[in-house]
Amino acid sequence: MTSSICVFCGSSRGDDPVYAEVATELGSAIARGRHRLVYGGGNVGLMGAVAGAALALGGDVTGVITDALVRAEVAHDDLSELEVTASMHERKALMAAHSDAAIVLPGGFGTLDEVFELLTWNQLGLVSMPVVFLDVNGFFDALFHFVDHAIDQGFVPADHRLLANRAGSVDEALRLALAAPADVGPKWLDR
Repeated sequence: MTSSICVFCGSSRGDDPVYAEVATELGSAIARGRHRLVYGGGNVGLMGAVAGAALALGGDVTGVITDALVRAEVAHDDLSELEVTASMHERKALMAAHSDAAIVLPGGFGTLDEVFELLTWNQLGLVSMPVVFLDVNGFFDALFHFVDHAIDQGFVPADHRLLANRAGSVDEALRLALAAPADVGPKWLDR
């Protein structure tokens, strides 16, 4: 196994079938590359699609899920490893600790919470790992417009834009995820 890749994605499938198709393609590519998939531990939505595809090819899949979500019966039963945490914060920290990089698929508030916490940790020097948004059909256009606006307005240092990579295909997402993390200046440069 060469790397552990965390995938943040929706617990629903979204309205367009292409989201699940790309999640399946990503899970398969991670397994074929002999990388470990680390993800939110669910068997629903895009989470279930990415994990199911990796498992179907004999991939190593670690799920990290909260006890509350296990009780809600959304945990995947057939993973290589399932770690259960008491809180969402512990879940995110454990997912980061198990990962060398992160790829983000479409999702909602939870997906954005996970990835923005990881971007912030990168920004503060708490972790150093590539973060790649796999932009399915322009799903993240508005988000990257916001990031550029935050930079233009002086809330994010310009070089920190390099912390949020954007890929248009599974192959490009994996290439960026397996590359060295961006070398950016410290968050507190203006202090």
